[in-house]
Amino acid sequence: MTLKDKKLAYRIYLYLGALFITSLVVSNLIFQKFFYWNPFGKIEVFGASLFEVSVGILPYPITFLITDLISEIYGKKKANQIVTVGILASLFSMAIILVAEVAPALESSPIDDKTFTKVFALSPVAVLASMIAYLIAQYIDIGIYHFWKNLTKGKYLWLRNNCSTFLSQFIDTFTVVGLLCVFGVLPWSMFFGLVISGFFFKIFIALIDTPFLYFFVYILRKRFKLAVNEEIELEV
Repeated sequence: MTLKDKKLAYRIYLYLGALFITSLVVSNLIFQKFFYWNPFGKIEVFGASLFEVSVGILPYPITFLITDLISEIYGKKKANQIVTVGILASLFSMAIILVAEVAPALESSPIDDKTFTKVFALSPVAVLASMIAYLIAQYIDIGIYHFWKNLTKGKYLWLRNNCSTFLSQFIDTFTVVGLLCVFGVLPWSMFFGLVISGFFFKIFIALIDTPFLYFFVYILRKRFKLAVNEEIELEV
């Protein structure tokens, strides 16, 4: 690989990392708003409406698509690095919001303290649950992805993409809802309904992203002349 190609590969890695971090941070900022989507009509599962979920769930599956793409092209180490940077970025953004909440608003401020707190107030328990679930799910996703990649010698991209995402998304949903119930943020009566509803919504999104993964992997492999199961080794 030429020096020009290595520089381009590194820039693409940085851009993917930026998209990953943005998706993760935004999902934590907007999670307090909920919406519903009823393509199959009004269905309840254990007392919770199917596909009645937080808007924070919308950008979150993008993070799994990006880590799968990085895993495929750049390898396991680089994917894990992005996950670690993502958690640090999330914690840093949460700290900034907490400081901003403490700062008193001027009387002439377009947004007063009450409105700011209502929109951006962060539940420490909710944030902690989200971060723990995120770490567990992402590292498991990357681990399973590379298990199947090594087992199939780089073939059957759809298999490792979906197997890793399905299991990690279930673990993520189960963990975050479970922790919120343990700390009393949510009642246990809603546990199974929220887990099933959130998991099926994430699976639906994951199935949609598979063609996109194929497309981007094809483009990058063609651009950098990569064989099946070959990865780009970045020096930094």
